[in-house]
Amino acid sequence: MKKLINAPDDLVGEALEGMALAHGELLRVNAAPLFVARAEAKARGKVALLSGGGSGHEPLHAGFVGRGMLDAACPGAVFTSPTPDQIFEATRAVDGGAGVLHIIKNYTGDVMNFEMAAELAGEAGIAVEGVIVNDDVAVEDSLYTAGRRGVGTTVLAEKICGGAAEAGLPLGEVATLCRRVNAHGRSMGVALSACTVPHAGKPSFELGPGEMEVGIGIHGEPGRRRAQLEPADRVAELLMQPILDDLPFKPGDDVLLFVNGMGGTPLIELYVVYRRAHAIARERGLKVARSLVGSYITSLDMAGVSATVLKLDDEMIRFWDAPVHTPALRWGA
Repeated sequence: MKKLINAPDDLVGEALEGMALAHGELLRVNAAPLFVARAEAKARGKVALLSGGGSGHEPLHAGFVGRGMLDAACPGAVFTSPTPDQIFEATRAVDGGAGVLHIIKNYTGDVMNFEMAAELAGEAGIAVEGVIVNDDVAVEDSLYTAGRRGVGTTVLAEKICGGAAEAGLPLGEVATLCRRVNAHGRSMGVALSACTVPHAGKPSFELGPGEMEVGIGIHGEPGRRRAQLEPADRVAELLMQPILDDLPFKPGDDVLLFVNGMGGTPLIELYVVYRRAHAIARERGLKVARSLVGSYITSLDMAGVSATVLKLDDEMIRFWDAPVHTPALRWGA
């Protein structure tokens, strides 16, 4: 194992320390319990957005803390859910009186701990709505979930709902929008190599030189099948076909096409995949109205790619286009 770390037990804390030093104008790190919040004072009367999960998926979630996206993020240990007390204290820290939306990826530990934190928040008089993201079409159940996993649509929900919260929408409307984003987003991924968890010191699974895993999860979980490595255009087809077969759409619909790197894939290769994915969407009669290409929800050093298609409506487009200023995403005034 070759890693730019000091000690596995110190990895998350030291990474967050570095993040706070690099982006001190945007965020602050609370040490005990551990969470990341906006550097600015919480906005009174604005719905706050909070998400979290195991570390190792950077820039998700802490990289999306800032104006136009999350108010706070709760990082667990690598591939390990944050604890209820982390989530509760972060919820309390960012609540400005208008309530807090929890955006939760559908992994058993995340769901359980966010539910417990929401109960604690309710007892403290804080209004909380929780929305579970379960957009992965690869498998119905996996090692970590009951039902579909939450993957790429999480990023899109955090951006769109962050824009809605900044615009002053109330908690119920922001939560409804988040559920609509989840219902209209579909994702699937392919791995060319496994990731190496620092505490384990070895790859989470083995792939032969000419093999790929189709339908992986962001923790390195196995997918639908193991197959021979294919050219980029064929990989794009293997991702897009099940997504578009599952997504409720009609020709002429506007969509957002998101091609995501899993941590070890160069951007040049992601654009090759995007080129074919875009063509497939158009062949199916869809209008690619918005796009995102890059490594935004990763699995440590895994080489691979995922695709996400979100069926857009006018409200989603409006809030997707809203200004955002976070360590990982910055655009607008």
